[in-house]
Amino acid sequence: MTATGEELVAARGGPWWWDRRRGAVLDVGLAVASAVECGWEGVPFARETGIPASVGVVFGLLAGSVLLVRRKWPIAVVLVGVAVTPAAMGFLLGIVGLYSLAASEVPRRIIGSLAGMQLVGVLVVMSVRLRQDLATEDVDVGDWLVPFASITTALGMTAPPLLLGLYVGARRRLMESLRERADSLERELQLLAERAEERAEWARGEERTRIAREMHDVVAHRVSLMVVHAAALQAVARKDPEKAVRNAALVGDMGRQALTELREMLGVLRSGGGGERRGERVSVPLAAVGVAAAAAASRVVEEGEGPCLSEIEELVGQSAAAGMVVDLSVVGEARSCAREVESTAYRVVQEALTNVHKHAAGARTYVRLAYRVSEIAMQVENEPPSGAVSSAGLPSGGNGLVGMRERVSALGGVFVSGPTDAGGFRVSAVIPVS
Repeated sequence: MTATGEELVAARGGPWWWDRRRGAVLDVGLAVASAVECGWEGVPFARETGIPASVGVVFGLLAGSVLLVRRKWPIAVVLVGVAVTPAAMGFLLGIVGLYSLAASEVPRRIIGSLAGMQLVGVLVVMSVRLRQDLATEDVDVGDWLVPFASITTALGMTAPPLLLGLYVGARRRLMESLRERADSLERELQLLAERAEERAEWARGEERTRIAREMHDVVAHRVSLMVVHAAALQAVARKDPEKAVRNAALVGDMGRQALTELREMLGVLRSGGGGERRGERVSVPLAAVGVAAAAAASRVVEEGEGPCLSEIEELVGQSAAAGMVVDLSVVGEARSCAREVESTAYRVVQEALTNVHKHAAGARTYVRLAYRVSEIAMQVENEPPSGAVSSAGLPSGGNGLVGMRERVSALGGVFVSGPTDAGGFRVSAVIPVS
């Protein structure tokens, strides 16, 4: 497991300006060592300048302890190191201060200027002190030794901490950038996961709606006709045995068709091993059930193909056989369209006729189908129901009109339904064919 940047920031608990306790301990240790060094070097400095030794020691202790604030004010630390260079003290102060400056977020031009000042200061001080020492000891050396030793010492005290600090600062900034990118990526992944969950929930809702619509279209019409025929069978069983036999045969045929289509829709639940096996339940995706329901809803048992507009006459005939007075009119030249278009048009007419059986038993019904250049229009309109014909008592769930509207809208069509001025009901739909 890796910690994100926010977790690392939250885990920091150092005192004052330190991020971690170990950083504070390190800086305190460096400050103590630098103070001891500068205090020790303050004794010869006091002797050379003629001031009391205690003053030199105190001055050295104060100058060396500046390393305590090297993380918060690195510029001040380097300036103090440059200032005490002529006093021949602050070796550790200069090196650590320059490293801290180079590793900080200070602009490069300021780092270069202060590093140059420290380089020049060390170079000048070393050159002067070497010449004084050589003159005091009366040693005869070449003219090249003093410049060489001064330049070498100045570069040795300036270049390594400067380069190391620049490297550490660049690496630290790179790690922070990578950590920020990781945090951003983690937030994006969380957002994508939330969106994916929302899309999955939306897809599940859509599949449930589609399953309900398909099962309603497959079952409702045939079962409604079965109920109507059963009611008629009960009414004429004693008066007209021959008609009762025909109605019974129709009820049996429609029942077998409804059972077959239900079996095809729900058969996917037993696919892949037959439900539960060895105590384990087989999980069937909801989308698979929706696909199976849609496929079963768009097939006719006898021919194995989806419902098409050429079967409208047979559909109207089934309603007429159930006692409905229905007129069918087709305008335009009949032609073959896409399977989805024909299936949707067929289902609209089928559901509209089912609603007439439920809510307007005995009403005269008109079914109009028009083939136009780029669209197909259909309309099912019924007159006010006749009081002489009793209702078969069919239940209504209120999903028929909603399902028709969803089907038509999915193909970019227009669906309109509502009561007529004469007291009947009209269902109209226009579906584009291209």
